Amino acid sequence: MKHIMLLLCLTATVLTVQDIHARKLELADYLNYEMTADPQLAPDGERIVYSRQRINKFSDSIDSEVWQMDADGRRNRFLLKGGHARWSPDGTRIAYISSADGKAQLFVRWMDAEGTVTQITHDQVAPNHFVWSPDGGSIAFRAQVPMTPGFSIELPARPPGAQWTADPPVIDRLHYRMDRVGLKTGFDHLFVVPAEGGTPRQLTEGDWDVGRRFSGLNFDGPIHWTPDGASLVFSAETDPAAEVASTNSSIRSVDVGSGDMTTLFAEPGAWAQPVPSPNGKLIAYLGSLPSVLTWPGTELRVMNSDGSDSRTILSDITSPLFPLRWADNSQGLYLVLGREGVSQIYLASLDGKLTRVTEGYHRLGFSSISGNTAVGIISQPHVTPNVARISLRNGSVRQLTDVNADIFGDVEFGNVEEIWYDSTDNARVQGWIVTPPDFDPEKSYPLILQIHGGPNAMYDVGFNFPFQEFAAQGYVVVYTNPRGSTGYGLEFVLAIDNAYPGRVDFDDLMAGVDAVIEKGYIDDQRLYVTGCSGGGALSAWVVGHTTRFAAAAPLCPVINWISMAGTSDVAAWANKQFRPMFWEDPSFWLEHSPLMHVDKVTTPTMLITGDKDLRTPLAQAEEFYAALKNNGVETILIPMVNEYHGTYSIPSNMLRTQLYLRKWFEQHGGGARPEEGLTETGSQNGAQEDDNSGGEHD
Repeated sequence: MKHIMLLLCLTATVLTVQDIHARKLELADYLNYEMTADPQLAPDGERIVYSRQRINKFSDSIDSEVWQMDADGRRNRFLLKGGHARWSPDGTRIAYISSADGKAQLFVRWMDAEGTVTQITHDQVAPNHFVWSPDGGSIAFRAQVPMTPGFSIELPARPPGAQWTADPPVIDRLHYRMDRVGLKTGFDHLFVVPAEGGTPRQLTEGDWDVGRRFSGLNFDGPIHWTPDGASLVFSAETDPAAEVASTNSSIRSVDVGSGDMTTLFAEPGAWAQPVPSPNGKLIAYLGSLPSVLTWPGTELRVMNSDGSDSRTILSDITSPLFPLRWADNSQGLYLVLGREGVSQIYLASLDGKLTRVTEGYHRLGFSSISGNTAVGIISQPHVTPNVARISLRNGSVRQLTDVNADIFGDVEFGNVEEIWYDSTDNARVQGWIVTPPDFDPEKSYPLILQIHGGPNAMYDVGFNFPFQEFAAQGYVVVYTNPRGSTGYGLEFVLAIDNAYPGRVDFDDLMAGVDAVIEKGYIDDQRLYVTGCSGGGALSAWVVGHTTRFAAAAPLCPVINWISMAGTSDVAAWANKQFRPMFWEDPSFWLEHSPLMHVDKVTTPTMLITGDKDLRTPLAQAEEFYAALKNNGVETILIPMVNEYHGTYSIPSNMLRTQLYLRKWFEQHGGGARPEEGLTETGSQNGAQEDDNSGGEHD
């Protein structure tokens, strides 16, 4: 008995020592961080393949691998290099995308002991989306077809060996470039190829793109075979003259044998994501009616397979509905909805009844269904995105992987607390507070307000590495979903329509800061604000309307709506931000541009934008920087090298962003202080007087 008691005491001692030596998250941990995505369940429900991504420290990029495991999570093992794996209908093969001679190509691997691999496409095309035919004999895919210049010249013959400047691009479209792509050089069209390899056959053609459109650009979107294998259904806008109608698209089908295309649904509006039912009788799709609103509510509709009898199942939905999957009995559709910071799987019946399938405090999605089982990705405040198996029968969710356990097993993360608070106009706003791992409510801490982009987006309860890293550095991080965010109803989203950034979102953000200050552990002389894209625009707006922040860092911001409208890759969307158009009346365009309020800025402000950003081009940050410099405001400008929109896509740039923010805030009083335990907490009513805390703008 003494030996047993001694063993128990030693075990308790070991656990206590381990707890004492739990470490804080370090920025360098990001170099070992792994991500999971796109799990696919085999048709028999017995195996799962999924993408596993890791940072390549030598090439400063992210490598993608395909891993395989049993459906219960056992025998989890590396399978091959590549991604986007999809099972054949009979489960004997997977198709996937991998690099061949530096170009994305389609491969098929037999899932038997031999594991033979065949390259299906070669240098003639580069597939960017594919789907197996129902009989497994063919694979349809989307790939880019080079466009033919509509306006050209013929130079005189150049002398032998002469080195002349390259021909310039001749631009004749409103949307001629795309962030993370560059100049648009072709159109996405459909092809079909034998699953055993062969020559791809092009099914669609023309000066238009197959796929879901946003602001005249192709933003992907699925293609699906009809159950009989005769046709493919997809969304597209085939009229080049409709380019300014930036989101217009219709539902179409193409006969795989003849290439004949049929329009199934073409009422005005933005219609996409068509999915045929298993019995072949119906097609479900998503979209919205024409509207001058910046965020019209989404509808879930179904129609007969010939395009007749379209009817609405759900309406006024503000959160994304991707993907859509039919139930096996063709009587309903599974989808994911984000509400109040969490996302769940729902089942929508054909009569419009919406039933929640899952419960839990998580960000949850699904990417594959077989029978009554789905697989997807789950994330929680302290759980990085991992593969999960979901029972569609009882809603149970089981996490199958923990790809970062090896690096985070001894890390003590900051606590994440949900808050709700009151703002102006009787608005109730949701947010979260991340406190340092060694948080002591009797001490005084600096606060970072993080603002999400969009602006029509939603912070959620998923794991956030940058926020946790800031908490480990001694900051309290606050992030909220001000009006304009999705997940709280259409009225909440449209509160900023024709008025962004403006009074209501500013009020909601400041009320959130005040709510946290009232808790008594914030030093109100050390408040900081940052955010990217829409969050960058609001960060720049904030410093033009209050002096309460010690320093600010707008990342990839919109600064001048008029100049942004003509230089962004989403020009049609940007030109519809305010009504009327600025050449008719520039009042709203100017009133809601942070640049027009730069005369009130005294806050030290750092600006970071990717030097290749085509969404909120670098010139936006440059305009604000020049104005601040002219006004004698402390400022610096950092164009992030080789970065498109955002500042995190290249691993080392993620590290730089965190370090630049940390250094900027530390230069202005931020960071942990050794004497914090001896200092008094800040005042309870929120620092300095706002220049315009109530907001004077609509």
